[in-house]
Amino acid sequence: MEQSKDYFDKVASNWDSMRNDFFSNDVRLAAYKRANIEEGKIAADIGAGTGFITGGLIEKNVKVIAIDQSEEMLNLLNNKFSYCNDLKCIQGVGENIPIGDNSVDYVFANMFLHHIENPNVVLKEMYRILKTNGKLIITDLDKHNFEFLKTEQYDVWMGFNRKDMKNWFEEAGFKNVTVDCVGSNCCADSKCGCSKASISIFVAYGEKI
Repeated sequence: MEQSKDYFDKVASNWDSMRNDFFSNDVRLAAYKRANIEEGKIAADIGAGTGFITGGLIEKNVKVIAIDQSEEMLNLLNNKFSYCNDLKCIQGVGENIPIGDNSVDYVFANMFLHHIENPNVVLKEMYRILKTNGKLIITDLDKHNFEFLKTEQYDVWMGFNRKDMKNWFEEAGFKNVTVDCVGSNCCADSKCGCSKASISIFVAYGEKI
């Protein structure tokens, strides 16, 4: 995880531009739509980066707790949305989310889980911090074979099988679980220029009943 943290600290200042090349706003729109967001609710954005998910939630009048292991990313996020009084930024990791039990209405995690060694542990943590009737929405990569993403971007998982993801949600305690296609791809070029990835993106959803 330390290599991943160092990578994201290093690229933080360029992340918004890089992210635009990787995937489009369709990803977060699909996540918001699946969540059926209500104003005034509280959301946790896990692996928030510079605020791709957070920014849209703020626009929807949702209170946000942004969590990321990279202090550089969080500093940029906090500065970008300094006008928002309903934003809290906390440095932390998914395996031990620094939020109390039963605290938030939504948990979002975009392109986060494939950087985590133990997704099952993280999903249980997400379940813990959700209130009853809370919703988890994860957008991430389908299973792929692009090895360079492990060495260049410190991906731990080469995407996920959707059936496995559904099973993990259910094992963590979530109900009414669905895993659907977002309808757009994540694209990245290798540093050597010898490989180009184009990977479909899924949105996974579950409820804490």
